Amino acid sequence: MAGYRKLGRTSDQRRAMLRNLVTSFLEHGKILTTGTRAKETQSIAEKMITLGKRGDLHARRQALAYITKEDVVKKLFDEIAPKYKERNGGYTRIMKVGPRRGDAVEVVVLELV
Repeated sequence: MAGYRKLGRTSDQRRAMLRNLVTSFLEHGKILTTGTRAKETQSIAEKMITLGKRGDLHARRQALAYITKEDVVKKLFDEIAPKYKERNGGYTRIMKVGPRRGDAVEVVVLELV
């Protein structure tokens, strides 16, 4: 799905990491991660919310193919997507927190608007 940043990983590791990040983000409503990971996660999560807004069986199956937990897909289609029915994109926000203590990389909070 994503294809712009390699994030220092091979393609299968990158895909698995992004699937986990998107699943955790939709499950909890916000995550704390690095800036580049958040930008990739944001684009995929917004596509998943758009699938949830469609709401048909095909969209549900496409979301199940990417999101790793069935209860998160249920939450996406039943709770998250109806909240954004009138909104055309821009479902997430990235807020900068500051540098991480160990390696001074920029840490951000990715959250639902």
